[in-house]
Amino acid sequence: MSMAPPPLVISIQSQVVFGHVGNSAAVFPMQAAGLEVAAIPTVIFSNQPGHPTLRGAPLPPDLFADLLAGAWERGLPQRASWLVTGYIGSVEVAGMIADFVGRAKAANPGLRYLCDPVMGDHEPGLYVPAALAGILRDRLLPLADLATPNSFEAAYLSGRAMATLPDLAAAAAALRLADGGTLIATGCVLADSPPGHLESVIAGPHGLSRHPIPRLPVALPGAGDLFAALIVAGLARGRALTQAVESAQGLTAAALAHADRIGAAEVVLSDPGFRAALLTL
Repeated sequence: MSMAPPPLVISIQSQVVFGHVGNSAAVFPMQAAGLEVAAIPTVIFSNQPGHPTLRGAPLPPDLFADLLAGAWERGLPQRASWLVTGYIGSVEVAGMIADFVGRAKAANPGLRYLCDPVMGDHEPGLYVPAALAGILRDRLLPLADLATPNSFEAAYLSGRAMATLPDLAAAAAALRLADGGTLIATGCVLADSPPGHLESVIAGPHGLSRHPIPRLPVALPGAGDLFAALIVAGLARGRALTQAVESAQGLTAAALAHADRIGAAEVVLSDPGFRAALLTL
């Protein structure tokens, strides 16, 4: 008797030789949770930019377009359950991704798209060109069934403050997500957040829900990429959205805590407890 194939995820984001950011943080957890992953790189770097040197480059637009063409030739958009986008290395590639996502959703009405608009944070500010942020706001987010910006990105893209629950509701409306789309704003510290906690706030058609978690004394690259991948893994394995978000929070916190214990410069995926938990999603 034949078995049903596992859910397929197309994951379009950065790739590094060393460390765990972008697809190098996202692919393994989704595979360990039992998903099939087609990873398409937007950039190939030696490591994340926090190290003393950085090698590699964004993919040239013609090469990136060729990889997208290959995905169509293999029928990936037509049979995928999820499409995820993260860090994008150039304005040209951002436009190609918007075209690809729109075409994929038209060809496969059951495809769900998670847009993680990786573009900045409170301390460094915006670290992509403003034109690229504009494509995220005007072309990619309106296609998104789920969006996972951090609180800086949510504020920048929506033009709204992130201080209260009504602010989050206003931001969700301003982002103009796809019909029925849901905002998951991460790393929120609201006026009434529990002391020493960060919150993920879900704002969607069914209202708002708050999901606080103790704030760790560490912030490392790759955490957001891992968090988004774990949400997709949970949802693809049948969890409700709130369950998927809380599971993703707990597992991301575990990866951060382990990285802090061993002095790593980004999230680490090798902790035995973390790996074992992935099998239960």
